[in-house]
Amino acid sequence: MIDSIEILGLVAAVLTTSSFLPQVYKTWKTKSTESLSMTMLLIFVTGVLCWLVYGFLISSLPIVLANFITAISGFLLLYFKYRYKNR
Repeated sequence: MIDSIEILGLVAAVLTTSSFLPQVYKTWKTKSTESLSMTMLLIFVTGVLCWLVYGFLISSLPIVLANFITAISGFLLLYFKYRYKNR
């Protein structure tokens, strides 16, 4: 059974992860990455990957799920930054 602390973690994971998705969607639709800093994206994705490993090491489902999805979003933005760099 999941306790209230894990539920809080899952709610936090859903909120923070979903808050990042509109940026991915907007970038995909507009094909514009001009306002996205490559340095910020690289630091962000590195941090998310560290959180993901940390989540696995402490066996925390909320941390693993949130950072797995956020890592995919971060990699998508890096891909878009590379793909749409000349637009």
